[in-house]
Amino acid sequence: MPRTSKGPRLVWRDESRKNDGTLRNRDGWFIRDRSTFISAGGGEKSRPGIENEKALASYIANKYQPARERGRGAEDVLIADVINVYLTEVAPRHAAPEETAARLDKILDFFGERTLAAINRKLCRDYVASRPTEAAARRQLEDLRAAIRYYRQEGYTTAAPAIALPEKPAARERWLRRSEAAALIWAAWRMKQTWKGQESGRRTGRHLARFMLVALYTGTRSAAVCGAAIRPTERRGYVDLDRGLFYRGADCAKRTKKRQPPVRLPDRLLAHLRRWASTDLDIKTKGWGKSANIGHKISQSFVVEWNGKPVQSIKKGFRTARKTAGLGPDVTPHTFRHTAATWLMQAGADVWQAAGFLGMTVDVLIDTYGHHHPDFQADAADKIAKKQVAANAPKTVFRMGQNKAPMPHHHPTVSPQNSRKEMRTMASERDGRAWKSAALLPIPIVRDDGVAGSNPATQHAQIRPLR
Repeated sequence: MPRTSKGPRLVWRDESRKNDGTLRNRDGWFIRDRSTFISAGGGEKSRPGIENEKALASYIANKYQPARERGRGAEDVLIADVINVYLTEVAPRHAAPEETAARLDKILDFFGERTLAAINRKLCRDYVASRPTEAAARRQLEDLRAAIRYYRQEGYTTAAPAIALPEKPAARERWLRRSEAAALIWAAWRMKQTWKGQESGRRTGRHLARFMLVALYTGTRSAAVCGAAIRPTERRGYVDLDRGLFYRGADCAKRTKKRQPPVRLPDRLLAHLRRWASTDLDIKTKGWGKSANIGHKISQSFVVEWNGKPVQSIKKGFRTARKTAGLGPDVTPHTFRHTAATWLMQAGADVWQAAGFLGMTVDVLIDTYGHHHPDFQADAADKIAKKQVAANAPKTVFRMGQNKAPMPHHHPTVSPQNSRKEMRTMASERDGRAWKSAALLPIPIVRDDGVAGSNPATQHAQIRPLR
């Protein structure tokens, strides 16, 4: 029985030569579709780059024209057709179409040549088990669900099977203390190239340290930091060194729920950025004139760059720096955003300004990071330890037995001879007054002598807002 095809995918191929020594193919990434290999460009062996993923997406979109007959049942529709239509008509409008194509490529590897009728809860669980993490599997299955929903809305099928998603992971709240952040930045700054087990004099992590500083002091996501230009540039986020502003998103970028408002740069970070834009790059091979970067600045065109080009991904170098700093795998590049939010709350920053600085809503900031604020529940904690103000206020309450008449021997008109008679008369009058006042007993009458909230003129308790 033939093996099920995994569908088109990216594979790395080392350099290969023919028997006569001539070059068969250079090393790089290739699109493998069954026994066919198509070059997708070079890059790092550890992970394909964006250009490689774009080549794969283009190949999948142009491989064949999917069936578009309307009104077909689930057993007649290939999942490959559904994904192809989605990549052609919907994915190009996404903020990051290449990332959508890369995720759907993983779906094709598993679901490949199956039909919609084959999808069930067990198949979805099997897919989740085949992926490295549940979070990644959930995101990929969400793309599959969106593709199926679109295919049905267009009328190409009459059925849309339900996609069983794994549980949504809990939100990460890991943040760095000052000592941890310093250790991580220093580990990246001192990182050196290793060749055959020996360290060389070439520094390979200083661009990573610059990324950490920008991400930490602006709370900006890693993609926006890596793609930012060092001066005003069209179709890119950029830093305005004259005004001290960081425009995190390009003017033409699609607006998503991941807000990217401009942010004012802290003075300390702005001084670093101006220095990077005006300081020559330290090049070891300058004496031989072999480097194309001779005369370039540290940040020639982009805030974070490597060999004059923007850094596409810092994950590999970040893992090395994290291990050197002695931190665990729970620390990721996105941890810098959590750290910036936490530090702002710990410093008592105004929540409205902090939310605008970070590019998130006030509700999200308070719900996720509000407990770090020094005023968090401070008023409630202070009030719970004190006696209630109303308990100490003077009161006038009518109760049974109150307003007793004076004893006969205290009354100036009472004599020993008629004391018993007058005592019976006074007792009768007292009982009558008591019955009349009994109707007022369920509602105590309390005189307003300064109880907070009982009188508009009374000074209320001070409630300090969360800043």
